[in-house]
Amino acid sequence: MLHVQLDEEVGIVTLIPEGQLKKSDFENVSALVDPVLERLGSLAGLIISVEEFPGWESFGALASHLTFIKDHHRHIKRIAFVTDSPIGGIAEKVGRHFISAEIKDFGYAEWVAARDWVLGGLS
Repeated sequence: MLHVQLDEEVGIVTLIPEGQLKKSDFENVSALVDPVLERLGSLAGLIISVEEFPGWESFGALASHLTFIKDHHRHIKRIAFVTDSPIGGIAEKVGRHFISAEIKDFGYAEWVAARDWVLGGLS
């Protein structure tokens, strides 16, 4: 399951994976985020918070995740990975070549610093 916290006031979405990611997780996130993007045009940021990355349930789940990224990355200014998993560092290095949002990796205990960094991109 993928828990979604949406703070429309400042334009931040926080994703908290619990268990392997499923195709339906990204469909649910899109259903929540897309109406906000229609109203606001963009989001200040996305925070992905998970101590250890759980992976995907199936190839279909991975494909759904990649489709979500393709459809939404131009509407998000900053993406913070808050994790002790190596996936955060990998995403920061690889993602900058494919994603228009700024990406930064934070340790799992650094959620507040990650949120502050995301909010710093509001200008």
